[in-house]
Amino acid sequence: MQNHILLVEDDNDINTLVSRYLKANDCRVSVARDGREMDRILTTSRVDIVLLDIMLPGEDGLSICRRLRNTSTMPIIILSARGEEIDRVVGLEIGADDYLAKPFSARELLARIRAILRRSSLPAAKTTRSEARRLSFSGWVIDTRERSLTTPSGARATLTGAEFDLLVAFAERSGITLSRDQLLELTQGRLAAPFERSIDILVSRLRRKLSPDDDKSDFIRTIRSEGYLFTPEVTAS
Repeated sequence: MQNHILLVEDDNDINTLVSRYLKANDCRVSVARDGREMDRILTTSRVDIVLLDIMLPGEDGLSICRRLRNTSTMPIIILSARGEEIDRVVGLEIGADDYLAKPFSARELLARIRAILRRSSLPAAKTTRSEARRLSFSGWVIDTRERSLTTPSGARATLTGAEFDLLVAFAERSGITLSRDQLLELTQGRLAAPFERSIDILVSRLRRKLSPDDDKSDFIRTIRSEGYLFTPEVTAS
């Protein structure tokens, strides 16, 4: 089945170039020029990933990203001419899985799409615990086949695809300090760009979800000048 990609972009030239390239690489592409057109497509079609411009008429891309993330874990890649670090940080903070600054190459965009969809379809990285269906720590349970996380109280936690992949990478390597470059390679299959902060942002988001207001657990410890360490003991089954 072809992957269905929804491109939310009001620039006709970009729509034409991106759509043509993705279709030539066996993707199904739908185009929306604003948030309302996007909503109509999402209500009638199954979409695998959204490519979302920030500067849109009407509702802007960041607002749309926040709205989508409140109701769905569908992968989102933000595309924007605003390539400053603060814009990337904001986009990732509100739930985007990746951020690509314009101008970008269609080949790099396709590689990012494939990496995200590959992570969404596979349960876990090939490590010593990759055969396990469940990874448990401190009452939390990760189901790698269902791609779900259950809280100690038995509730289903809501994680984006990127957050889930990062948690699995940590749980499969608990007790091992992992650098930002290693985590990016493990979760996204690419090396970090200069001043890359996406992993830091994902770690921050994951910490908030693993440590509710009444819980001071520090499952992910920052190791200065080295990276991050997942501290709980993890059991596999």
